[in-house]
Amino acid sequence: MIVHPLIDSGELSAALSSARPPRVLDVRWKLGGPPGWGEYERGHIPSAVYVDLDTELAGHGQPIDGRHPLPAIDDFRAAARRWGINDSDAVVVYDDVSGMSAARAWWLLRHAGVADVRVLDGGLTSWVKSRGSLESGANIPEPGNVEVAFGALPTLDADEAAELAHTGVLLDARAGERFRGEVEPVDPRAGHIPGAVSVPTADNLDAEGRMLPASALAERFAALGVSSDTAVGVYCGSGVTAAHEALALEVAGLRAALYPGSWSAWSNDPARPAATGA
Repeated sequence: MIVHPLIDSGELSAALSSARPPRVLDVRWKLGGPPGWGEYERGHIPSAVYVDLDTELAGHGQPIDGRHPLPAIDDFRAAARRWGINDSDAVVVYDDVSGMSAARAWWLLRHAGVADVRVLDGGLTSWVKSRGSLESGANIPEPGNVEVAFGALPTLDADEAAELAHTGVLLDARAGERFRGEVEPVDPRAGHIPGAVSVPTADNLDAEGRMLPASALAERFAALGVSSDTAVGVYCGSGVTAAHEALALEVAGLRAALYPGSWSAWSNDPARPAATGA
């Protein structure tokens, strides 16, 4: 069964009232912090469990591994079970930044073999606008029994990303000014992987912070040479918003490989060239 990667607030509300509601994960996070735990405690979608992106959706290594390398599979399995996920559960993830951080949880769970994972379209803002209720405090579920193994979604290492930039299409999900090398607020060098194409993931959203329709996304990617026959890769600063680009591509009916280390790993390797400009 192919599961659409998005769910709207009305659909989530109905699902939460069903006989077998989904496990809901709150993935509020912002670059530079503070962690979203305080916001979660003050108000979250009923039954939601908090997920810490920095500690549960990322590992920790050397600078050349990037700021948010993939977690070790044993650590991720323990986290997923801590969130209460069981085998065959449906999972819904959300944040308050139009899915920019929640997509990381979506991608990792899918990569780990969890089939039914969806992102709340428009995030918490959409839920509140639709008069969805909130609850405070913290939910600590019974541990789940989900089995996970990475490998269900394609990934790239640095060499593969470099090659794909010339043999296929490598999409850079960061803001245009970072791609062009005009600013670089967090990583050691400015610029982009030579041959990459700038596709800011924020432009995949409408004015309400919801994902554009599949047809509009397909047109956007087609204008950049992406089709179902194209080998496509995505990266960003540290592999977080690249997952949102991968989400947009899937909504459009396309599949991309993700470079988890992204620019943070690439720019920490002095042997890797950096391109600037448009």
